[in-house]
Amino acid sequence: MALALTPLHPLFAAQASGIDLSQPLSAADVRAIDAAMDQYAVLVWRDQPLSEDQQVTMAQSFGTLDSALKRLRGAPDRYRHEATIDISNVGIDGQVIDRAHAKTASNIANQLWHSDASFQRPAAKYSMLHAVVCPAEGGDTEFCDLRAAYDALDTSTRQRIAGLQSEHYVLHSRMLLGDTHYNDAQKQMLPPVTWPLVRQHPAGRNVLWVGVHATHILGKTIPEGRMLLLDLLEHATQREFVYRHRWCVGDTVMWDNRATLHRGRHFDLSQRRELRRTTTEDPDSVVAA
Repeated sequence: MALALTPLHPLFAAQASGIDLSQPLSAADVRAIDAAMDQYAVLVWRDQPLSEDQQVTMAQSFGTLDSALKRLRGAPDRYRHEATIDISNVGIDGQVIDRAHAKTASNIANQLWHSDASFQRPAAKYSMLHAVVCPAEGGDTEFCDLRAAYDALDTSTRQRIAGLQSEHYVLHSRMLLGDTHYNDAQKQMLPPVTWPLVRQHPAGRNVLWVGVHATHILGKTIPEGRMLLLDLLEHATQREFVYRHRWCVGDTVMWDNRATLHRGRHFDLSQRRELRRTTTEDPDSVVAA
């Protein structure tokens, strides 16, 4: 079957069907999905349960898999593939963790608007998140379209931010929430990187490149730069730019980190929530600064 797409939002995001993600993807399938991602930036696949191996195989069809965040955490988890990231409130013993567990702070940090791996080079291209267990309520994921956000900027703001760069750091969001248990080796594992506030997506559209990993703007005082970053983030996450996904077991959501931000939403931490993430590297970001 051919890829079929049903828009989920006036600006971006579509439900995808017609391709079985549990089976190896053909070259034609990959091209069709890439084209759909360039247009919609977020694709939602419903009712396709995937094993860890099947998810990794699918993700590898789109490039080299990123494992830097898993190395940074430095702790064993439940998945055997280095590139499989455990987005859950479940410990290595298979039990729901308590609020004092180190992993909880990381999970809560995911509720801040961010782009995966904007704090490293190469940065991330696609992320694929698969739902294994969902809580009774809450735990949705929201996405915002950074292309539409840039398009909606007034001329004065576009001129103001043209040529500006911000620094992104992996632990900025964690420390913001009081998570300070990282040792010196972990702090140095992924040094800060800089990106333009306005990036051009390979498909041609400009992107307003903000998110919680951005620490400050080069050439501005910390207060001035952070206030500008906050203003731009507030603009980018207005309701008209946001799609909210309500998870069901067997869902896979695939998004373009070069064009979107995302965040998880609150849920009862005592309820089990298990999702698996795989992320591909963006080779263009190695030379693009």
